[in-house]
Amino acid sequence: MSCVGISYLLKYEKVGCLRTEGEIIFILLITGMLVLIQGISGTAWGEDQKEIAAQEQQVLNWRKERDVFFKSHQRSPLFPQDKKAFKGLRYYPFNPKYVFSGQIERFIFHINNPQYYATFLTNKGTNKRYLRYGRFHFSLDGRKHAVEIYKSILSDALFIPFKEGTNEKETYEGGRYIDAEILSDYKMVLDFNMAYNPSCAYNEKFVCVLPPRENMLDVEIRAGEKTFKSVVHQDLKSQGNPAVNRKPGAALLSPIPNPASQMILSATQS
Repeated sequence: MSCVGISYLLKYEKVGCLRTEGEIIFILLITGMLVLIQGISGTAWGEDQKEIAAQEQQVLNWRKERDVFFKSHQRSPLFPQDKKAFKGLRYYPFNPKYVFSGQIERFIFHINNPQYYATFLTNKGTNKRYLRYGRFHFSLDGRKHAVEIYKSILSDALFIPFKEGTNEKETYEGGRYIDAEILSDYKMVLDFNMAYNPSCAYNEKFVCVLPPRENMLDVEIRAGEKTFKSVVHQDLKSQGNPAVNRKPGAALLSPIPNPASQMILSATQS
């Protein structure tokens, strides 16, 4: 039996197959049920120096674009005082150790299944809804990990909110986000060097989703964006303002009753 495109199969909800790493995996698509393609751990970036150099350049270009946006764009989340003093966001150096590529373990829900959507709690106590897309497995320092992946209703970009061991120490305590692209054959690249802070890390008027429990990693991810040092918060603290003496983003440490997520929200509280 030949392997038919999975997108074609989903349309008709019949028996299909997916070819991966030389094997054909048959998938039975049953209305209302979750179907999992067996997860294969993503592989760490290879030793191909050209490949590593190209990925590093992509990361550096992305960081430069973010600096320009934060410094000059009218929708920058920075306070005016922070914009004036802004000299660039703080990052860990690029490290290919934190780049993984591999197969996405797809979640297939019928649209009428309540688990089709993920409802995320935000730092403001409101909810944001996203699609449950799948799970990505990877190995770091000899240990296996996995993150759940979500997708915007209005976009094909993948969204991974997560927390890990550097939060509160070197990175934003509310967790960080990663965006990713769906590649051919439902593969993706998970690059922690491109992890970024939610908008509320710079300005608490912004609404940001909380990372779900499934994405709270028991490991330190020393890659991506570090904690932002706000001039505004430092000035207020020096004046003894009780509103800023609590830890930044403390609301993000609330219990998470339901897994959920969103892309980085630029919406502000009205």
